[in-house]
Amino acid sequence: MSTKPFVYQDPFPLAHDDTEYYLLSKEHVSVAEFDGQQVLKVEPQALTLLAQQAFHDAAFMLRVSHQQQVASILLDPEASDNDKYVALQFLRNSEIAAKGVLPTCQDTGTAIIMGKKGQRVWTGGGDEAALAQGVYNTYTEDNLRYSQNAPLDMYKEVNTGTNLPAQIDLYSVDGEEYKFLCMAKGGGSANKTYLYQETKALITPAKLKNYLVEKMRTLGTAACPPYHIAFVIGGTSAEATLKTVKLASTRYYDGLPTEGNEHGQAFRDVQLEQELLQEAQNLGLGAQFGGKYFAHDIRVIRLPRHGASCPIGMGVSCSADRNIKAKINRDGIWIEKLESNPGKYIPEHLRQAGEGEVVSINLNQPMSEILAQLSAHPVSTRLSLNGTIIVARDIAHAKLKELIDNGEALPQYVKDHPIYYAGPAKTPAGYASGSLGPTTAGRMDSYVDLLQSHGASMVMLAKGNRSQQVTDACHKHGGFYLGSIGGRRQCSPSRVSRASSAWPIRNWGWKLSGKSKWKIFRRLSSSMIKATTSSSRSRISSARAVNSTANAIL
Repeated sequence: MSTKPFVYQDPFPLAHDDTEYYLLSKEHVSVAEFDGQQVLKVEPQALTLLAQQAFHDAAFMLRVSHQQQVASILLDPEASDNDKYVALQFLRNSEIAAKGVLPTCQDTGTAIIMGKKGQRVWTGGGDEAALAQGVYNTYTEDNLRYSQNAPLDMYKEVNTGTNLPAQIDLYSVDGEEYKFLCMAKGGGSANKTYLYQETKALITPAKLKNYLVEKMRTLGTAACPPYHIAFVIGGTSAEATLKTVKLASTRYYDGLPTEGNEHGQAFRDVQLEQELLQEAQNLGLGAQFGGKYFAHDIRVIRLPRHGASCPIGMGVSCSADRNIKAKINRDGIWIEKLESNPGKYIPEHLRQAGEGEVVSINLNQPMSEILAQLSAHPVSTRLSLNGTIIVARDIAHAKLKELIDNGEALPQYVKDHPIYYAGPAKTPAGYASGSLGPTTAGRMDSYVDLLQSHGASMVMLAKGNRSQQVTDACHKHGGFYLGSIGGRRQCSPSRVSRASSAWPIRNWGWKLSGKSKWKIFRRLSSSMIKATTSSSRSRISSARAVNSTANAIL
């Protein structure tokens, strides 16, 4: 057998980048000559400015294409009322966020930077530090949230107080440009990244699509759909597969070819993408509360693989689709242009529209009366909540469990008021709260039965599906889970009249538990889930269906 000649194949050959950029600055960039060639000199300040502006823009604005997809839901006659309601709230949320005070999502994410540095770009070193400085500047100067925890030892952690470290991956490539993709990745969507080690036996037309549909179903609604879903089939390693998943979910690889070759180039299977999108629409999960729009789009990328391995990856970019490109060339520092006027996508007849038919619940009454009032309404009832709630998430729940384990009494207010799973971003001047919205409910599932057995957490507000143990606990103790829209963080702060700290223990983390009094919370569209009816499947009003694979409330 003759030896094949050497051929270098670009693993990810991309078409021309048609991204629209705006010029940030011409400063800190110059052209010099070295060894007979022109080189691009980039000062550290240029990298800092680029990262700072990119993460600022992404925190408050989203891509034009994404906002157009959201707006299209309002015009689709096949979209459910719930799909349209959620889409409208997203656009209202974006309109507020674009003012640059309250970020799109209160989980302002881990800062992730991928850079490709042309061989004729000269920085003098220290690129990671300069980029990290830009991340630091944005997260400390804007009303964002610090989400990074540093381990002091294997078990003790402390919040870094700056949102550093950032994840920064830099690569050397040909050319005279320095190109970047910046991503602010929240925990909810990051947690929906999966790797499956399969075999070649799965890669058949009869098996693969059904397999991917079942995996897609397991995503549930906790990460704020409609999603941008990415599947990657193959990969030279597990980490290569998951890296491709991440970039595909940002549409970074949209310019790939649509067929493979004998040298192993990556390609998109656009036909399978469309088939899977149709299947996603048929799932019935919709934009969180039942309907068609579980996904905006789906990307399927095929990679080469070792003959003994067949990794398959799945991931999402959520409704807070915070991805932004940037670049530096001899003309200056350039940032991808995002949608600065998302309000233009709201039809005039919807601009003054109310919330539809809602049931008002006064939370400033005894818990027994709140439970009785909720019991009078069926699953799918849209609620308008007004009154006092407790804001508590992971560490606060762990501390409550610690009190019980130590034989200590729980604070009375966790028995008297609903608990809202949320962690606000920094509070702007003149506001009672920073950007605030529900976090993923499932992370608190293991605490529900214990707390309800002690009369606490009888009404819970959060986003996403719950597990069977929550269903069982609510059956046993008469509790409720109210599902609210995930991915729209702006509507709440303007309706908070007062927020005050409730815990005397300062080291429980940033705003992990606090008692907040709400002037009105009518934009928290909540599906009322009563344990005795939690197994019903519905797509009307704001009902959440049951995820049959997890047997959980969605």
